Amino acid sequence: MGLHYLSAGLERLILFLYPTLTVLLSAILLKHAITRKHAMALLLSYGGIALALLHETPHGGPDLWLGAGLVFASTLSYSVYLTGAGHAIARIGSVRFTALSMMVASAATLLQFGFTHPFSKLILPMHVYALAMGMALFSTVLPVFALSAAIRLIQPGRAALIGSIGPISTIFMAYFILNEAVTVAQLAGSALVLAGVWLIGRDRTPQ
Repeated sequence: MGLHYLSAGLERLILFLYPTLTVLLSAILLKHAITRKHAMALLLSYGGIALALLHETPHGGPDLWLGAGLVFASTLSYSVYLTGAGHAIARIGSVRFTALSMMVASAATLLQFGFTHPFSKLILPMHVYALAMGMALFSTVLPVFALSAAIRLIQPGRAALIGSIGPISTIFMAYFILNEAVTVAQLAGSALVLAGVWLIGRDRTPQ
């Protein structure tokens, strides 16, 4: 829903706050200490988002903030998932945990569709179903199983760090594929967010 109001690049930039949010939630919920390095990482990351948002505000109007709020809510829910996933995966294993979580997500998605759309909306051309199956397999199922395995092996914070290429690649892919403009503020904001995540990645505090 947020993508109705935001560019793909700005949406990805906000989503990429999840490593710093995961650190913050770990401190609140799991009593992990926030070091000076963590605090600096949080300031850099949110400063980067603020820079990109302030540049976009004159062009986006009030809908921009609605879209930003929706995407941030998605980021927050994903951070909660990552924060709790480590303990659950340690107890029941990455494959079982991922299968269960995806079953719940699928049920929630189908229920949401059933309450908001008539079932006639499912009558679509076959190539649409082929694209949907490809996205489901290669952009959802395989990455989620891989992420769960990574959380088991290298902990949630470091697993989140691996996605550091996300906002940069999305900004440039949106430029080449969707003809979206790449602004100096977006690049500067991306650099600040990446700097914050890089700081967290350099943290060697035992987990």
